[in-house]
Amino acid sequence: MIGTRAMLFEAPGDFTMAHQRRVWALMDAAQARPDVCELIPGVTNLMLIFSAPPDSPQAVADWLCHAWNTLPERHIEGKLFEIGVRYGGALGEDLAAVCAHSGLSPQDVISIHHGSEYTVCAIGSAPGFGYLHGLDPRIATPRKTVPSLNMQAGTVIIGGMQAGISALTGPNGWNSIGFTDLRVFDPYKQPPALFAVGDRIRFYPESIEL
Repeated sequence: MIGTRAMLFEAPGDFTMAHQRRVWALMDAAQARPDVCELIPGVTNLMLIFSAPPDSPQAVADWLCHAWNTLPERHIEGKLFEIGVRYGGALGEDLAAVCAHSGLSPQDVISIHHGSEYTVCAIGSAPGFGYLHGLDPRIATPRKTVPSLNMQAGTVIIGGMQAGISALTGPNGWNSIGFTDLRVFDPYKQPPALFAVGDRIRFYPESIEL
């Protein structure tokens, strides 16, 4: 439980699309519960917010575990976004760190990064920020021990086994490898977030500055 009206379900296992699709299936099933007023899917987790404190949190937990073990995966056919990236340069200053960690050249890191198709697994951390699955393990790089204090919105980033595009300007501990002019969050639009769960993303190089 988180407080008296929320419960966080943490899925066992690794961050795979198979596990994430089961989280999406669990989200659908939980939506049909009359005691649930809001659902927030995360990366291999799901938060349930109840209209009132549940009489028996253990009964809800048991229901979640049973649903997790029995429901089939849910496939979401989202939109496809093709996004141009200006790799390297001042706004991709951590490309060298990714190269040092992976042992690959900048050209190889860039080629591997835009050679994959990514899936938006969850929206969170910052408004409009999409956690992307699909990063090639060869360029997975741990988050920085000292974050950048003013990373620009639109920065193309790597954090561990996940990829993303920063949605807001501010402190960020992920590794910057490039930049896109695409605005992924606009509070004046409806919906304000460009991406939704299940959307797919392909990057392509607009320019490379090494």
